Amino acid sequence: MDAVRDAYATAEPLRIGGRGTWLRAGHPVQATRILDVSGLSGITEYVPGDLTLTASAGTTLAEIADATAAHGQWLSIDPFGDPHGTLGATLATASAGPVGGRVGLPRDVTVGVSYVSGTGDVIHGGGRVVKNVAGFDLVRLAVGAWGTLGVITSATVRLRARPEADQTFALALPSERDALGTLLSTIRAASVEPLAAELLSRTCAQRIGLGDRAVMLVRLAGNAIGVHHQAATLARLAVCEEVAPGTWIRLQQSDPEGGAVVRVSRRPSELSRLWLAATATPGIDAHGSLYRGVVRLRLPSSIAPLRNFDAGDRQVVETMPEEWRDRSAPPAPNDVLSRRLRDAFDPARVLNRGILGRESA
Repeated sequence: MDAVRDAYATAEPLRIGGRGTWLRAGHPVQATRILDVSGLSGITEYVPGDLTLTASAGTTLAEIADATAAHGQWLSIDPFGDPHGTLGATLATASAGPVGGRVGLPRDVTVGVSYVSGTGDVIHGGGRVVKNVAGFDLVRLAVGAWGTLGVITSATVRLRARPEADQTFALALPSERDALGTLLSTIRAASVEPLAAELLSRTCAQRIGLGDRAVMLVRLAGNAIGVHHQAATLARLAVCEEVAPGTWIRLQQSDPEGGAVVRVSRRPSELSRLWLAATATPGIDAHGSLYRGVVRLRLPSSIAPLRNFDAGDRQVVETMPEEWRDRSAPPAPNDVLSRRLRDAFDPARVLNRGILGRESA
């Protein structure tokens, strides 16, 4: 708090940093030093009976996973990348993994948050219970703001009980446009409710040991009888084979060193178009969520594959290689609402200046 107040008083821009796993994310930040919040760590309250947990922002997702597993529970955000990434960075960047489209994104599972604004004021949004509707929704405002509205210091999240049965299947993906669209529509309309369904390019599948083919991973979870019936239904829709549940962990932790990671999104109904645009480049390393309409590309250095997408497709840079950093960044959001929010919470643009794009003068 004092560090932010001092920065505000002197107009010194700060780069928010924790364990460092997100320092290469977004566009170049104009800052003179890093505000290290890694010391804000530890679970401060955990009530298994209420399925809620409160932790400081520097607490790693691995720590939360270990603590909740002992009670048969889990935090369902499961973002891609380093498991030692922090809760604060995950919420600030609104990062979610394969199950996010079915059981809730970071904004959905966060019931309370505390953060320090760009003027050094401490703000508390939401609470420590699931049913909390008082006041403005400051929680959803802070989650996904990339630290531009405040430094997240702690959060309360909603947990889920671990399923009784949990099975994963791999379905071969057709390469033809019409066949792919038909398969995706069929699975969405079928009497199966996957916990996750992720498309993997041939290169991505090879990286995690699933052979030399593009596949869709489908995760069925719940009670044993329900999972058995859903698996039988899935087998009638497409040729599939069961794979180890640990495949999901390998996928989450399979980002290559260096290079760039960019996620492109549109409505879920447009996933087949996004997927075909992503995989138009031979050898592309990509995977995409059936229920979120998000395709995530792992690029060695070239931005050429990104030119296959439409101008309206939203692109978020999760990892930016050094050779990209001197390229011109797009303008930061400059609509009236965005400007007013920044003016209210960080009028001097002290926090993560430029991470969303070039700041207007």
